[in-house]
Amino acid sequence: MTIIEHLEELRYRLVVSAFAFFVGSIIAYLFYRPIIDLLKLPLDKSGDISGIHVVLNVQGVTSGFLVRLKVSIFAGFMLALPVILYQLWRFITPGLEEKEKRFALPFVLGSMGLFALGAVFAYIVLPQALGFLLGFTKPFKPIIFIDQYVGFVSFMVLAFGITFEFPMLLLFLAAVGIVSSQQLRKLRRHAVVAVTIIAAVATPSQDPYSLILMAVPLYVMYEGALLIMRFIMKK
Repeated sequence: MTIIEHLEELRYRLVVSAFAFFVGSIIAYLFYRPIIDLLKLPLDKSGDISGIHVVLNVQGVTSGFLVRLKVSIFAGFMLALPVILYQLWRFITPGLEEKEKRFALPFVLGSMGLFALGAVFAYIVLPQALGFLLGFTKPFKPIIFIDQYVGFVSFMVLAFGITFEFPMLLLFLAAVGIVSSQQLRKLRRHAVVAVTIIAAVATPSQDPYSLILMAVPLYVMYEGALLIMRFIMKK
């Protein structure tokens, strides 16, 4: 393919991804109430942990509408993610060899599964993380605005979801011959340090619960990626 053809292909993939994101955002906008109730649930559960029950507040006349837009964009991205990942792989595929192209479907499905797993982990961690952080507000009564809370939860879910793509990145690098299972096995000690640093940087709450519950699964998935490279990808 020429450079012009590559640019045309990139434009097409971006347009399809943007359209999927737009449609997903509209759907999320229509189902705003159940989505916002789902996002508020971890805060309600955190009250049982910290003993501090917080009522979310709205600041300003336009805040309610802006929060709805923010939630719609966040949920729209989540809904459009399968299409975006598929378009990403289709853009990369022409530059790969025939034996590497067979990983297209596993790549898309695996990426979707890992992102969803990360999002679920974030949702599990949130009540503990919020309870831990709210504990420092005693003896004061915290005032939390809904736009700040939605931003925090959205970033937390995205951070876990994106970080859980780490083993898929390793498998992709192995598929194109950049790394091997032998090389990665020699770097296990470095991997422990790396996943700890990644977890510390990626968790916006900076609490020990989030860090541990991100770092441990990441290392387990690192070892799982090594097993896949060693016993499956060689075949």
